[in-house]
Amino acid sequence: MTGTSIVMQLDRVGAALRRVERPMPQPGPGELRVRVLACGVCRTDLHVIDGEVPANLPIVPGHEIVGRVEALGDSVAGVAIGDRVGIPWLGATCGICPYCRSGHENLCDHPVFTGATRDGGYATHAVADARFCLPIPGGFGDVEAAPLLCAGLIGYRSLVMAGDGQRIGLYGFGASAHIIAQIARWQGRDLYAFTRPGDAAGQDFARSLGCTWAGGSDERPPVELDAAIIFAAVGALVPAALKAVHKGGRVVCAGIHMSDIPSFPYDDLWGERSLLSVANLTRADGHEFLAIADQAGIRTITTAFPLDQANEAIAKLRRGELEGAAVLVPLM
Repeated sequence: MTGTSIVMQLDRVGAALRRVERPMPQPGPGELRVRVLACGVCRTDLHVIDGEVPANLPIVPGHEIVGRVEALGDSVAGVAIGDRVGIPWLGATCGICPYCRSGHENLCDHPVFTGATRDGGYATHAVADARFCLPIPGGFGDVEAAPLLCAGLIGYRSLVMAGDGQRIGLYGFGASAHIIAQIARWQGRDLYAFTRPGDAAGQDFARSLGCTWAGGSDERPPVELDAAIIFAAVGALVPAALKAVHKGGRVVCAGIHMSDIPSFPYDDLWGERSLLSVANLTRADGHEFLAIADQAGIRTITTAFPLDQANEAIAKLRRGELEGAAVLVPLM
């Protein structure tokens, strides 16, 4: 197929994205090309733009891609022209390092990351390794499905790592937390949401999704928590979350980047409390989560933007002005 693709390209750290017309990308062996139907705007994209996550510049950001397959490279199996697929952050792995061989491909020594080390979905078309694409359940619309591919996936991995506790704290109630709150409520858990101090709208949003309590991140919850998940990229929340969990509780840091964690007394960690981080995702995570999201009837809250308004969507995310997730749609 000839023709051109439109992308929103990051040329240098800190720059605004630039609209560029490129030749149509062609899939190589084992790859497929999709026509992008929707691409979520993720906080990790901000970290790429700000240089906090390494990227190969110039780069097309975006790793919550929902697309329709329109071309296949050689040796692609299990995918057909016309299929709708999701392209997540983990774009490929080496398959031979100790992590890949032991079932921990999310920790691969030589990974490929969509929207950072290979071009992503802020575009009309994208190319991906077919083995790392995920089928999208038919119950989700294109825009609705996009945030599931990172906000949902990383949130789900974080929830699993938080353990089976009943009382779960969520620090930062944005794209990830609003999805995972629904999963946790479906599982019968009690949720305690922490927003920016004074964010009454965010706290109302959390309560509307079934959270038992919502308050500022500078507040203590009314009960001791079994576990806490930190979605906000704020290291100062780590000591606060440790104080909020009981002995034996867990604090899970869900972001790919976080500001420095300030020093805190050992007593806040003592009592067999655990502090964990989540890195990337596995394909198994993706298949498991999407099946659960479909079964649980998860519904994402989104605001759609035309592709050309990518910079506006990024700015609103940075300022915390979005309820739920922003999604770019090439054809609006």
